[in-house]
Amino acid sequence: MYAEVIVDISHEKLDRPFTYRIPESLASVIEEGSFVDIPFGAGNKVIGGYVIRIKDDTDYDKGKIKDIIGIAKGSVKADSILIKLASFIRKTYGSTQINALKTVMPVKKTVKREVRKRVIALMDKDRLEFLANEAGKKHRNAQERLLRELIKYPDMSYSFITGKMNVSAQTINALVKTGSIKIEEETVYRNPVKIDNPKDISVSLSDEQQIIVDDVNKDLENGERNTYLIHGITGSGKTEVYMRLIEDRINEGKQAILLIPEIALTYQNLMRFYARFGDRVSVIHSKMTAGERYDQYLKVKEGKVDIMIGPRSALFTPFENLGIVVIDEEHESSYKADNMPKYHAREVAAKLCELTNSVLVLGSATPSLESYYKAKNGEYKLYRLNNRLTGNTLPNVYVEDMRAELKDGNKSVFSRRLKKLIEERLNKHEQIMLFLNRRGISGFVSCRECGEVVKCPHCDVSLSYHRDGTLKCHYCGYETPFSNICSKCGSDKVRGFKAGTQMIEDFVRKEFPHALTLRMDADSTKKEEDYESILSRFSNREADILIGTQMIVKGHDFKGVTLVGILAADMALNAEDYRAGERAFQQLVQAGGRAGRGENAGEVVIQTYQPDHYAVIHAKNQDYDAFYEEEISYRRELMYPPVGNLLGIQITGDEEKRVVKLSKVIADMIDKLPFREDIGKIGPANATLSKKCDIYRRVIYIKSLSYENLISVKDYIETETEKFNLTRESVMFDFNPMNGF
Repeated sequence: MYAEVIVDISHEKLDRPFTYRIPESLASVIEEGSFVDIPFGAGNKVIGGYVIRIKDDTDYDKGKIKDIIGIAKGSVKADSILIKLASFIRKTYGSTQINALKTVMPVKKTVKREVRKRVIALMDKDRLEFLANEAGKKHRNAQERLLRELIKYPDMSYSFITGKMNVSAQTINALVKTGSIKIEEETVYRNPVKIDNPKDISVSLSDEQQIIVDDVNKDLENGERNTYLIHGITGSGKTEVYMRLIEDRINEGKQAILLIPEIALTYQNLMRFYARFGDRVSVIHSKMTAGERYDQYLKVKEGKVDIMIGPRSALFTPFENLGIVVIDEEHESSYKADNMPKYHAREVAAKLCELTNSVLVLGSATPSLESYYKAKNGEYKLYRLNNRLTGNTLPNVYVEDMRAELKDGNKSVFSRRLKKLIEERLNKHEQIMLFLNRRGISGFVSCRECGEVVKCPHCDVSLSYHRDGTLKCHYCGYETPFSNICSKCGSDKVRGFKAGTQMIEDFVRKEFPHALTLRMDADSTKKEEDYESILSRFSNREADILIGTQMIVKGHDFKGVTLVGILAADMALNAEDYRAGERAFQQLVQAGGRAGRGENAGEVVIQTYQPDHYAVIHAKNQDYDAFYEEEISYRRELMYPPVGNLLGIQITGDEEKRVVKLSKVIADMIDKLPFREDIGKIGPANATLSKKCDIYRRVIYIKSLSYENLISVKDYIETETEKFNLTRESVMFDFNPMNGF
């Protein structure tokens, strides 16, 4: 047996595994993730390394391969577990070893640590006075100034002395040599979030909440490790349950990870946890600087952090003694990685909990069909929170048929009911949220004469019109000035289909000029502080109306909001995806759940051209179980997840003919598999987005009741395509895709 060993994981040397022989005496104890001693280099210096792969054979000259010495001493549990997690990701989702390792390693390179220096006087005032006088006699003016300042302030900032006082480092060092002062250095951690010293609001658990906490703790006391799904209506207090369960694990000397789907949610959650647990809480996400991310990693390594909060990447926090992982809003598609390897955080978290003997808690008002299916089948323990903590009932939901509005002469983006309710709320000084699942000003721009849609020349998508007069591609960033002249027929009737957040904002300001509005979408939140600013301003009642995309409806708790308007619900209903109904239901329920979370009751208006769609009907009634039964019967009939499993295979390249040819070759490979009868094949065909950034895309989908069959398909295609030595094309895999290719 042979092992591929990584010798340095703290720097960008992950692409250099070295092959070693596993002696027979160690064959039973060495596994992927083991930390081993190995002879390295010409001098055979003994160093430590991580086993990332074990194989039966190697192409290297076997006479030159060295033996592993043994299992290394010392605690390296966290890193070993991450290596094992990388191995799981590589095997389960299809990926190179290197990409899997880079996914789980929190820090790829060392960032310079930030140090704060202080100058401290070592002598009494009389002695400093004497030295200052001596310096004055010798015309050492800078020394004299510094010494006289130190008489008044014996502990001063180094940067203040060199900056404001204009004293050189040379002068300071000269005084250090005399023994009159010393320089002290303190490592400063870059803080990614500005903490406002929030106060912890201690609340008593409801009977429903207490049952969950007691049951989980009882299981742990009995040595049981389960996965728990908390199905709680919006406002039912899921977060407080998470906090109690995490608090119990912290009291046991363990650590916790809380995953949240959006960076926008980080700030609000962090404030609640910081109030409860102090600076033992940290946060990590993709918009942080390299220095901020590195400092959070160091704080974990140095044992200064017990709780890590963040989106998907927070899952790979290298805790030494993990006790619990919580995934809030577990249904969210953002838990599925967009790039290779396309892992799902929920499945990887389950593996992490298995490796660390931790407990996994999932929570949502609208659980994913995958999780609810497992709960129904007994794989997860299911708990329900059916009551809002405020005592309020769920908001009243109205479904407005926009077809009828148009027939009655209302061409506005607001139904008459929604407009009337907005006016009522503004008069009562209550807050309003308007949700639209599209940013920009318009969804697309087309010619009203010939129907030509203005598209990106590099991607097979329509361009969106923005207020600054440009047309932009949200895939590759291409932009061009808007023109009302059609490039195809020459008419001057090019117009936008107006259904974007900017357009809604303009309309609201025109219709309700005295209302203070905020907009929150991908365009208005380019920087991390933009999220915090918008959320805190709305929370502090500095605005009446918040207009936004999906990021405003996920998990936020604004007590002043009593009305939510859901505009153009049809955008979600009409997506080209077998999950469209599920996504639409989740969005509608989550958006509606923002209303009435305070003392006053809430109302929700859903505007749609399809009021009879089952997702709309069940969302209006807030009936998850009825929706689940209808949706799962459809999935069962078509063998879609969670009943069956789906493997997406994407073939990409810069020349269309070559991509088409390779996709046919791969399809032929699949048709010749010995277990062909146990799988279903769709395609090859053009991807929904058939061209992106001048790269052509083709897809094949494989269905099977057995996940293992799909892994076998993936392994076979990986092995066979490696023989082609592809340079211009690539093949990627996505298991049970969330968004399709």
